[in-house]
Amino acid sequence: MRRPALFVPGTAAMIELLTPAEMSAADAATIRSGTPGYTLMKAAGRAVADVVARSALGSRIAILCGPGNNGGDGFVAARLLAERGYRVTLGLLGERSALKGDAASAAQDWKGEVAPAASLDLAAADVVVDALFGAGLDRLLEGAAAEAVKAMNAAGTRVVAVDLPSGVNGATGAVMGEAVRADETVTFFRAKPGHMLLPGRVLCGRLSIADIGIRDTVLDAIAPRAFRNRKELWDATFPVPRIDGHKYDKGHLVVVSGQAWHTGAARMAARAGLRIGAGLVSIASPPDALPENAAHLTAIMLRPMEGAAGLEDILSDKRLDGVVLGPGLGAGEGTRALVEAALRSGAAVVLDADGISAFRETPEALFALIEDRDAPVVMTPHDGEFARLFPDLAEESGKLRRAREAARRSGATVLLKGPDTVVASPDGRASIADNAPPYLATAGSGDVLSGMIGGLLCQKMPAFEAASAGTYLHGEAGAILGRGLIAEDLPEALPRVFQRLFD
Repeated sequence: MRRPALFVPGTAAMIELLTPAEMSAADAATIRSGTPGYTLMKAAGRAVADVVARSALGSRIAILCGPGNNGGDGFVAARLLAERGYRVTLGLLGERSALKGDAASAAQDWKGEVAPAASLDLAAADVVVDALFGAGLDRLLEGAAAEAVKAMNAAGTRVVAVDLPSGVNGATGAVMGEAVRADETVTFFRAKPGHMLLPGRVLCGRLSIADIGIRDTVLDAIAPRAFRNRKELWDATFPVPRIDGHKYDKGHLVVVSGQAWHTGAARMAARAGLRIGAGLVSIASPPDALPENAAHLTAIMLRPMEGAAGLEDILSDKRLDGVVLGPGLGAGEGTRALVEAALRSGAAVVLDADGISAFRETPEALFALIEDRDAPVVMTPHDGEFARLFPDLAEESGKLRRAREAARRSGATVLLKGPDTVVASPDGRASIADNAPPYLATAGSGDVLSGMIGGLLCQKMPAFEAASAGTYLHGEAGAILGRGLIAEDLPEALPRVFQRLFD
């Protein structure tokens, strides 16, 4: 039994992420439907003014406007704030006579002084509004633009950014030479990848998404493929226990253990798989590790395994639904043989850690094995493991682009870890998480995540949704536990996460 879908693209969940080009398409479609562009700009400026008024601890507002529509939003905000009684000073980067279109209209409606951007005393303001450049910036900031950004950062004043902090790339979150460090950012209609990916997310501060009159129906034609990782993205496929069900309905997960001195990672993954709902979990253990594993296991079962042939024999049982391997295995030929045995089975496979690194010399062999199977594969590399398998992608800018290309090339769902974890499907869908607390940076945390995903795959959750849900729930568990957590704590926090999200 599944929950009814809570998310339909274009609903109030607002989890779609639009690239700058897609946002431009949304604007254009709205204008074609009869809404003037200046009407959208006035709504955007009003949203900015509302946020500034809410956050201002005094009456002095400095607004720096750029030469495009972002600057036009700033002019509108300046006019509205002045009408509300604030003392507004406005600086323009460039010449007023060079403004065009809606930005020129907004500047015409502003009746106050327009000073050169460099002349404003930003330190004397109670709030500085960054309306220089928005998400569409595609070049390095230099000269007067870079100096204006540096001045905002040096002023020591609260900064509210319009659309995106100037200097942050809207598609990648990268810094384009210099970037504003905002306390709050106001964007419009939908967030962009640059709001979610580091370092952009940190530079945005608190993010507000304002409704400026663009209808959700414009998303039908745009068909966005990137999403904020939220419950609404995967809830419709999340497994729900049935009143008439039993453990065999909930899948059987196998986690492959390392040698006797490397068994802890497998046990943490197994515990996570059990906690997230798998009906049964077994550890496939080398003979020398059996006593060590047996001494620590209760609800988790133990199966002896003699190398790759032993794993192949275990997985020949069609009742076994998924297998997690890599943590604690070592990156040698033995691990490669274990991965090959798993991929020749009919079970869903989660590859992590050494299971990925074992193919650093021949990644094409791994991809060929993935291509030849019907059951899903999820790979969960951190940046170092990713570079071993995709060395030509490792230095490319844009974490979202790297993960998508890796998924397309490998045929697996790729989960590229980090504080801004990206999950990418071979079909181009991607999610970006922003709920992971810094406390998750601890040994074994990734092993727990692999086990969680394996447990969801065993319950027949599709790979992209399982990896996205596992990532989100992992972050929520870390947030509940807080400072001082260790990896062993994370599975035990899942019941509290479920209560918060579902009960």
